[in-house]
Amino acid sequence: MKNTIIVTAVTGLLVAGTAFASGHGVHWGYTGHEGPEFWGDLSNEFAVCKSGKNQAPIDIDGLTEAELSPIVFHYASTQMDIVNNGHSIQVNYAPGSTITVDNHTFNLLQFHFHTPSENTVKGRYFPMEAHLVHADKDGNLAVVSVLFEDGATNSFIDTVWASMPEKTGETKMIPEVSLNVTDMLPSDKAYYRFNASLTTPPCTEGVRWMVMKVPVTVSKAQAKKFNDVMGGDNNRPVQPVNARPILK
Repeated sequence: MKNTIIVTAVTGLLVAGTAFASGHGVHWGYTGHEGPEFWGDLSNEFAVCKSGKNQAPIDIDGLTEAELSPIVFHYASTQMDIVNNGHSIQVNYAPGSTITVDNHTFNLLQFHFHTPSENTVKGRYFPMEAHLVHADKDGNLAVVSVLFEDGATNSFIDTVWASMPEKTGETKMIPEVSLNVTDMLPSDKAYYRFNASLTTPPCTEGVRWMVMKVPVTVSKAQAKKFNDVMGGDNNRPVQPVNARPILK
């Protein structure tokens, strides 16, 4: 049952013009009575947003030393397949790109963005965060998070933003534009690791999170352009860590 819910959530992520297929079309957002504090009350399928004990995002602090296995990235290039689903700008990835961690392989499905960051580090917010969403053959999820700090213009973001759909539900597939998300990763692949959830409804738990320790840069103008298209911030507030270890 757990894997069925996860697969449904991921499938919904990939549907143009929608954020998730679950919830039977229940509308949610980031402000007002559809905002994060009310997600758990909007639908029975969203109940874990309110009752869950292993939710994301979190504040990364109180770290536990561990010998974390390196993430082995095998990302190929893909043509631009980008959608404004009303909650983020999402780039869908062609099959065949993977990560391997602890001898376990996950397939890259898509990546998307939040402004400001959802996860924080010792209370510090970053101007933007990217989530690279992966699933294994059984539907278990793994998210690689990349944090962005103020700095030089990011050429990879420029490539994505050049094709950014500005209307909710708008999809653009541009075969002549090729990109490889490897180019968005920091050169230092050290990471924090914890177990958590999706950061959007249905807030499904059991997600393996790997947050890159070293941020990459984004210009203020690039972060603002995304925020303007989204109509404001699209980040869920940090959630209680409870008894979870955060490994480094």
